[in-house]
Amino acid sequence: MHTFHKYLAINPLDQKWGLYVLNAGFGPIRQALHYPSTQHPDTYYFDWRRGRILTEYQLIYITAGEGIFESEHSGTRQVREGSVIFLFPNEWHRYKPNEATGWNEYWIGFNGPVADQIIQNDFFNPSKPVIEMGYKDDIVDLYVNIAERIKEAQPGFQQIISGQTLHLLGKIYALSKGKFFSSPPCPSENMVNKAKLLLREHLDEAISIEQIAEQLQVSYSQFRKLFKKHTGYSPGQYFIQLKIEKAKHYLNHSDRMIKDIAYELGFDSCFYFSKLFKEKTGLSPEFYRKEQQFGQ
Repeated sequence: MHTFHKYLAINPLDQKWGLYVLNAGFGPIRQALHYPSTQHPDTYYFDWRRGRILTEYQLIYITAGEGIFESEHSGTRQVREGSVIFLFPNEWHRYKPNEATGWNEYWIGFNGPVADQIIQNDFFNPSKPVIEMGYKDDIVDLYVNIAERIKEAQPGFQQIISGQTLHLLGKIYALSKGKFFSSPPCPSENMVNKAKLLLREHLDEAISIEQIAEQLQVSYSQFRKLFKKHTGYSPGQYFIQLKIEKAKHYLNHSDRMIKDIAYELGFDSCFYFSKLFKEKTGLSPEFYRKEQQFGQ
């Protein structure tokens, strides 16, 4: 899992859209004693003793590790992995990961009258800023896709990522309400959900399935059996399919060279990546890109 963050310049046209993204990022936090990083702008950096007040909304998804959160309306809350921290404008707050565990975080900052209306209608409340959702790889996928759109910076990307942010808000709201009407996942399902999230977080690495099983503290054979039972795929097949889908995104939405895509997705050989891509899609990466461009 790499580190990424970007702060965006907003123009009047972006503001007219009604919801606009101000910043986004993700990454592992290992040095919990120095949180947040001084690499962020001064208006976002804060000292634990003083805390901070923002003029925007933020959604922070913690996928690993744990920590603590405190705000004016909520008091002190424990933050467990699988939780979303919802920050509200003009609300004093502070938070940090546990020094022993650190945490993995995905975050997005946004603003606009559409967001204001959602809050005014009490879909989310400053008194309940920590929302426990569990391990949701599709939520991670939204954060990562927003980051990719920001990196590519194609015309109209702000409107696209604003729509994805609204989708993210809808998903979080639905998950927060759904947990009251459904039983919690069984231990094996919970483990598989965490595994799916871990696999998605390691798309850009040549990590082995055995290493994933080790992180989950389960034997490889048991992990493979349970994963296939819940998903219909072996962990290896699922991981490869995730990489192929990510490669399709790069081929569709960027001008990156094939060898760079292969390298970014953790393949040692461009030849092997191209061979595997053709096996899974019926087309070589070059022909797939041409076909997509022609279709547009």
